[in-house]
Amino acid sequence: MSKEDSAIKTTYYSIFTNFLLALIKWLAGIFGNSYALIADAIESTADIFSSMLVVFGLKYAKRPADSTHPYGHGRIEPLITFIVVILLVISAFVIATESIKNIQTPHELPKPWTLIILLAIIVWKEISFRIIMKKSKLLNSTSLRADAWHHRSDAITSVAAFIGIGIALFGGEGYESADDWAALFASGLILYNCYGIFRPALAEIMDEHRYDDLEEAVRTKSLNVDGVMAIEKCYIRKIGMHFQIDLHAIVDAQLTVREGHDIAHALKDYLIQNLPSIGNVFIHIEPFDEEACNY
Repeated sequence: MSKEDSAIKTTYYSIFTNFLLALIKWLAGIFGNSYALIADAIESTADIFSSMLVVFGLKYAKRPADSTHPYGHGRIEPLITFIVVILLVISAFVIATESIKNIQTPHELPKPWTLIILLAIIVWKEISFRIIMKKSKLLNSTSLRADAWHHRSDAITSVAAFIGIGIALFGGEGYESADDWAALFASGLILYNCYGIFRPALAEIMDEHRYDDLEEAVRTKSLNVDGVMAIEKCYIRKIGMHFQIDLHAIVDAQLTVREGHDIAHALKDYLIQNLPSIGNVFIHIEPFDEEACNY
């Protein structure tokens, strides 16, 4: 199974989980008289559409390179992540707006049984976050990481709702709005988490260097290939779930063009074979110059 197929399978789990939890939250929020749970349901509903977008992005990223996309279609991943972040921000503002309205409107206390529902949801969502985050790291998927953070944001919203409902029930009359304050606080946490999702995707689309460990591995392993004397430049960019490497390899200046060409191919094959996260390597051969040597 390819990385993309594995990621898509993981995202289907997210869609199923979010659909089921959104349904539970809507019913519990309406019948349990808890806006914090309804706010939680709003986020889970948005998560369903976010996960569908992630599936679309991953399927599109699977397309092979062509004449108009010589580096492949992987750059759609951070673009999908941006859309996911926008949906999260919209959800946060909707929750905040409705929370403020409810704080100003007298209403009944939430039902005690909603705490049991929330406790189960918190455990479920945290487990989902850990499963998908582990998978995103394994597959180097930005959009899958964003999907994982949706689960963590959902868990945080549920924790806030649990605390708010608990305070409202414990305080009794006069503390009805604690539930709504919890939802308002959760919207702030969602906005804060948006930055954590957005920042890596922005770095990826701007080709920001964040891969020191991989660069060190490339430089070290390259020296195992016969004929490679040193590595001058090593530039890394992430495209989808794979890395593209631009490498300047130093070889004996007396070699023929054919010999330098063969070394470059041997180096490329060796790196791709020994570093599975690498999608492609572009190698420029540099002649060894003892006087100008600074590597």
